[in-house]
Amino acid sequence: VRSKTMKGKDIREMPVAEIDKKILDTREELLMLRLKKTTGQVESTHELKELKLDIARMETIRQEKLTAKAASA
Repeated sequence: VRSKTMKGKDIREMPVAEIDKKILDTREELLMLRLKKTTGQVESTHELKELKLDIARMETIRQEKLTAKAASA
């Protein structure tokens, strides 16, 4: 279970490969949480929203890094 949401500053310090891995892990966690929600096992539904926001945040920063890398090449 997640302890806190990812901060933009923390994500920006990660390399792109690590961000990709973190996105996959978070998506998997979101899937498991959705399955638990459908069976009524989730008590804290706010985690679904937090995970979605984390994924969006990581995707955005990942794209910024890739765009900046392409522009500097």
